[in-house]
Amino acid sequence: MAMLSFERKYRVRGGTLVGGDLFDFWVGPFFVGFFGVTTIFFSALGTALILYGAAIGPTWNPWTINIAPPDLSYGLGFAPLKEGGLWQLITICAIGAFVSWALRQVEICRKLGIGYHVPVAFSFAILAYVTLVVIRPLLLGAWGHGFPYGIFSHLDWVSNVGYQYLHFHYNPAHMIAVSFFFTTTLALALHGSLVLSAANPPKGEPVKTPEYEDTFFRDFIGYSVGTLGIHRLGLFLALNAGFWSAVCIVISGPFWTRGWPEWWNWWLDLPVWS
Repeated sequence: MAMLSFERKYRVRGGTLVGGDLFDFWVGPFFVGFFGVTTIFFSALGTALILYGAAIGPTWNPWTINIAPPDLSYGLGFAPLKEGGLWQLITICAIGAFVSWALRQVEICRKLGIGYHVPVAFSFAILAYVTLVVIRPLLLGAWGHGFPYGIFSHLDWVSNVGYQYLHFHYNPAHMIAVSFFFTTTLALALHGSLVLSAANPPKGEPVKTPEYEDTFFRDFIGYSVGTLGIHRLGLFLALNAGFWSAVCIVISGPFWTRGWPEWWNWWLDLPVWS
């Protein structure tokens, strides 16, 4: 693909965090950098370990391949490769790849002279993953509390953890997270559909300006946050969805061990009812 005319302005030396000019290059339209190299390394190694785990497992069926964490008896120690050690190495590779990708985003932002909103936002997704496979197992005292790597096995883990607390939907942080997830889809669906309706007017009419978009929402709900505001709102909603989903699982076990419906007894115990 031919380099876009404005790219020449930004394809200059500098902006790297590690390695200086050594890794300051592009492959086609993709900036590499030191953290691009580490992303490739960790991704390739992690994928190879998953394939190795599948090779020593009972099946090549992609739905039922399962790389399980160590047994709870191993605690926070290292497990033999075929008894959970593979899961530990894959987890290290995954974290290495995710963090490398975020730092590569930082380097691209530095080259473009823009803010760090993208790597900060991606860091919330990394936080959610690390919460599941590192923070929560550390608080519970065993790597075995992490989720297994596999499609059906992961779904089974989610179901089992939910039933472990009787009814996980009564988890207040889960309620907040789901509310933010739904509101994110609502806000950005409204935004995307409005942009398309303005940019694709009926045949023979000119493309509409942001003024029309603002007017639509003023007529529709009485207020418009504006073209910049909707992106700030979308980011706020999305980051909170990821953050509260991490909170809802990290408090389940380390800080609350009973069924989540029981947590709401405080409401029944309020003096107003007596």
